[in-house]
Amino acid sequence: MNNSKSTKGMRSVLIIDDDSRNIFALTAVLKARGFHCVTAAGMHEAFDMLAADDTIGIILMDMMMPDMDGYEAIPKIKASPQWRHLPVIAVTAQAMAGDRDRCLAAGADDYISKPVDIDKLQHLLQTYV
Repeated sequence: MNNSKSTKGMRSVLIIDDDSRNIFALTAVLKARGFHCVTAAGMHEAFDMLAADDTIGIILMDMMMPDMDGYEAIPKIKASPQWRHLPVIAVTAQAMAGDRDRCLAAGADDYISKPVDIDKLQHLLQTYV
């Protein structure tokens, strides 16, 4: 995946999603709006990136992934003194009643459903970064 370093002083958006089409779409739209993105196809790769790249300023996390889903990963991130300050936005196709609360209960700072409303996502990113 894309492991390039960000522009000096600029915080990166870490996009974690097991579907390369979602990564491609989010990265393309966010880059067009001036955000620097790095990506991971799963949580093991994401944890490696978090450990190696201190420019990451926010995480967009797909909640439904095969090896380790967001409900398991977010508490691990928030339990780490090194990463607990990072805002995590849950990005999920689960948009039923209670799903937002479930994501927030897992430790997500915010929630956005798929298909992603890019204007809403940009507002969330600007709120947290």
